[in-house]
Amino acid sequence: MKKTGFLAGAAISTIGIVLCKVIGLVYVIPFYAIIGTQGGALYSYAYSIYNIFLNLATSGIPVAMSKIVSEFNEMGYYNTKERTFKIGLRIISILCIISFLVLFIFAPQVAYLIIGDVKGGNTIEDVTMVIRVISTAILVVPHLSVSKGYLQGHKIMQVSSIADVLEQLVRVAVILIGSFLALKVLHLSLNTAVGIAVFAATVGAVAAYFYVHSKIKHGKGLNREAKRLPEEAKITDKKIVNKVIFYAMPFVVISLLETLFVNVDVFTVVKSLVGLGYTTKIAENVISVISTWGSKLNMIVMAVSTGIITSLIPTIASSYAVKNIKEVNSKINQALQILCLVIIPLSVGMSFMSKAVWTVFYGYNALNSSIFRLLILSQIPLAICSVLINTNQAMTNTKATVTALLGSLMFKIVFNVPMMHLFNKIGLEAYFATITLNILIDVVESIYLMYMVKKKTNINFTKYLRTFVKVILCTVIMVLGLSILNLFIPNFSASRFISIIYIVLYGVVGAVIYFIMAYKSNTIKEVLGEDVLDFKTRKWGK
Repeated sequence: MKKTGFLAGAAISTIGIVLCKVIGLVYVIPFYAIIGTQGGALYSYAYSIYNIFLNLATSGIPVAMSKIVSEFNEMGYYNTKERTFKIGLRIISILCIISFLVLFIFAPQVAYLIIGDVKGGNTIEDVTMVIRVISTAILVVPHLSVSKGYLQGHKIMQVSSIADVLEQLVRVAVILIGSFLALKVLHLSLNTAVGIAVFAATVGAVAAYFYVHSKIKHGKGLNREAKRLPEEAKITDKKIVNKVIFYAMPFVVISLLETLFVNVDVFTVVKSLVGLGYTTKIAENVISVISTWGSKLNMIVMAVSTGIITSLIPTIASSYAVKNIKEVNSKINQALQILCLVIIPLSVGMSFMSKAVWTVFYGYNALNSSIFRLLILSQIPLAICSVLINTNQAMTNTKATVTALLGSLMFKIVFNVPMMHLFNKIGLEAYFATITLNILIDVVESIYLMYMVKKKTNINFTKYLRTFVKVILCTVIMVLGLSILNLFIPNFSASRFISIIYIVLYGVVGAVIYFIMAYKSNTIKEVLGEDVLDFKTRKWGK
């Protein structure tokens, strides 16, 4: 299996993630048509709680595995990194069983915390059932994650990317076929159809696990049979366990804080909106947009961030381990520059076309598209924040990361409900409050994390900030161009087919305007290097 460098690794990871998200985007069209808004809310309840327990079981070990394997490889301790892999699998097995049992047994209590005594929508029994069904995935997904982390520690990104695509394909097939047969052919209940849909996570993970396991078993260049070097003899299993725990625990805490932050909305939005006079139907519709349907579209933006992070962590970890601070600083700046170059115009463009985008995937809905217009913009500070969080962790700057996330969580818990009441009082729709609050929190958190990175490495963020300003200016010009086009060809129609045409037209025009401005301002060259544009100079001349 071939190892990859940072840019190639980021590209491979991003391509794989984008493919997964594209598959995920395509399937939501028929899936939404099958289960509707109430089914979508039930689906989001199950996944929101599942993510909390999944993070408890898996968030630390796989990332720690990637980091430790990368470090031992750098030092030539191949026998020790193999022992680390085996120990990691044993630890994750224990965590899987505990997490599964807790979630399965206490599902009714969790369901009550989510919807309380709210009537007119999904029942506590419905939520309990889907939570118990999806809990089975916790027995499989963690093992898959650890195995992928092992390969990523070798800077082998393509296997993980293929596994992600395979997992998504199988999952989507089970979701669509299963829910369709349950509701449309067998005429079973809605909660049964959603139960089948969430069980697809388990089936997809099993398929991907067998693929990754076969690649590890028969993979070349992994040095799996390497003999123990004399200097490795003093690295006992106990020391490895301590190292895994030491590296994993911060990631567990961080991932748990991130997941709890997201789930504050699940536990507060429905009950708060109903208390403010919104109907249960509208309240559940809002949470389904924020947690499920809108987030599916958001993932196209976040795929870029995730791809960069996947390649960034082992790269920074290995460079930081040998105190190559210059390389660390270079990769951090480059990661942030690439992120801004792509996600800012992409998010703004999707927000500009929010009605058309929503109509294509879910059919026209004025309420949902208005929520999505702001929701997609919130991904810009979130993506930047995610990269900075993982950057700090790769450099073992855990204190800064935990401080930032804990502060954000506390702020979210304290102000989420009051913010909704404030928006309602001043005449704004209360459901915009929680998204606005997220944007404010992520901006402040990003600034703090940048300061902590600079304190740790004395990094100069001038390159990134210069790129950020240029990208903003290029994006503003792109929006002005699209606004002029909108005067002659409004980008709205209740028809899916016409909306697709609008998206293609506006997407092409917006991309051309943005690319020309980014090229003329040398932004692309500064971020990706001159080699990226060599094809142009060779073919057409300077």
